[in-house]
Amino acid sequence: MTTETAWLQRRLGLFVIAVTALRLAAAGIIPLTEDEAYYRIWAQHLHLGYYDHPPMVAWWIALGQRLVGNSALGVRLLPVLGAGIASVLVAAITRDLGASSATALRASLWYNATITIGLGGILATPDASATFFWVLTLWALGRLHADRSSRWWILAGLAAGLACISKYSALFLGPGILLWLASTSRGRETLKTPWPWLAAMLAGAVFSTNLVWNAQHHWLTMTKQFGRVAPEHLNPKHLADLLATQFLLLNPMIAVLAARSLPFAWRDREGRFTLPILTSLPFGAYLLLHALHDRVQAHWPVPLFAGLVIAAALMVERDSPESRGGHLRAVAIGTGYAVSLGLIAFIAFGSMPALGRKDPVLTLRGWPVFAKTVDARRKNAGAAWIGTVAYGTAAQLANTGSITSPLLQVIERERYLDAGLPPDQTLPGLIVDLDRRVVASDLATCFTHVRALDQIVRGESVGHGIGYDVFLVSGPKVDLVLKGCPNDLGKKPKK
Repeated sequence: MTTETAWLQRRLGLFVIAVTALRLAAAGIIPLTEDEAYYRIWAQHLHLGYYDHPPMVAWWIALGQRLVGNSALGVRLLPVLGAGIASVLVAAITRDLGASSATALRASLWYNATITIGLGGILATPDASATFFWVLTLWALGRLHADRSSRWWILAGLAAGLACISKYSALFLGPGILLWLASTSRGRETLKTPWPWLAAMLAGAVFSTNLVWNAQHHWLTMTKQFGRVAPEHLNPKHLADLLATQFLLLNPMIAVLAARSLPFAWRDREGRFTLPILTSLPFGAYLLLHALHDRVQAHWPVPLFAGLVIAAALMVERDSPESRGGHLRAVAIGTGYAVSLGLIAFIAFGSMPALGRKDPVLTLRGWPVFAKTVDARRKNAGAAWIGTVAYGTAAQLANTGSITSPLLQVIERERYLDAGLPPDQTLPGLIVDLDRRVVASDLATCFTHVRALDQIVRGESVGHGIGYDVFLVSGPKVDLVLKGCPNDLGKKPKK
C-alpha cells in the first residue's frame, strides 16, 4: 500500500464513519414519512413486486428491521448504510479513472454535499437502493477501466440487475453502458467479446424475477410506472422547474463543473470522462424529455449524481486543484453541508408555529396521539373498522400500532397484495382523512349511509395542526376489500 493510498483510506474512512453516524442518529429520531410508512407495510409481506415499484425497498426495510428492530431506524438502516458505502465507491471510481487521492476524496466529500444525498440519504425509498446499485455498477466498470480484468463484468451485470429491481429508471443503465463502450476503440473491441453480453444476461436474469411477477399480476407495476411515459401535452414550464431544482439540489458549483465536463466526454481518449458522463446520458435525456410534458419529481435524478460529481471533481483536477476558485468551491461545499445539516436539525427538532398548517414538519408529527384519538372516536361512534382515502394516511395510522380494529384504504385496493384482517362490512366504519380529500357527497357514491362527525386535528392546536374530516359510514355498495370504492373518490374538488 502506497503512502497516498493510506492517506486516502484514513481520511475517507473517518469522513464516512462520521457522516454515517450522523445519518443513523437522524434516522432514528425523525418520524417516518408517509411513503416510508407505506413501504414498511410492504416489508411485512415480501413479494417480487408491488403496485408502485419493484421489490428492493421492501427487502431492505425487512432486513433492517430484522437487524435493529421495528423502528424508524430499522426502516432506514440499509438506506443509510448504502449511502455510506456509495460514498466510498464514488472515491474508488474517481481513483480508478486515474485521479489523485486528493481528487478521489474531494469527489466523496462533494457527493455528500449535494442536498439530495445530504438530506435524502436517510430516507427509505426505492431511490436509495437504486442509487446504491447504480453506483456499484459504475464501480465495477471503473475497475474494468483500471485493471482490465473481465471478471468485473459479472459484478456489473448483477449490480445493474439489482438496480432495475429497485426502480425501473435503472433500465437506462444498459443503453448508457453501451454508449460508453461504443465511444472508444477499446470499448468497441470489448463489445466483440462475450463479457458485456454475459453481464447483460445476468442483469436480465435478475430483472426477470420482477417481470415474471408482473406477468402473474396483470402487469400491475409496469402499467402504473410506464403509463406516465406517454406525453399528453407540451408544457415547457416543467423543464425549467427541473433545471432550476436540480441546479440547486446538486449544488450550483458542482452543477457548473459537471456541465463544463460534458464536451470532454466526446473527445476524451483516456476514458476518464466517458464513464461518468456517457453512462448517465440516456437517463438524463429521458428526464429532459419527460419534463417537456410532465413534472419530474425532485428525487428522480439522484442516481445521476455520482457520475456528475465524479466528472466535476475530475474537471477541477484537469484545471489544477490549486487554481483560482478554490475558496469559492470550499464555500459552495460548506454551504451544501450547512443546508443539509440545518434541514435535518429542523425536521428532527424544529417547528414554525407561525406558519400554522403550512409548517413543513407537521406532515411528520403527532401521528401516535392522532391514531389513539381516531381509535377512541371509532369506539365512541360504534364503528367496527377504520378507513382512509389516501394510502399515506392508512400507512401512518398502521405504523403507530395504536389502531385496534381493521384498517384499510377504501380506494386503490390493488396496492395491497395481502389484505390483512378484513373488516366486517355489515358493521359501520369510520372514514378519516384530510379535509381536502374526502367529502360526504363523494362517499355517498360508495356507501348507503354517510354521517359527518366532528373533525379531528393532528397537531398541537387547530391553528398549528392539520384537520381530518371524519364520517360514520355503513352499507357499502361494493366489496371494500376486493374491489374498493372508485379510485377518483379522493380527487374530486369540494363543492
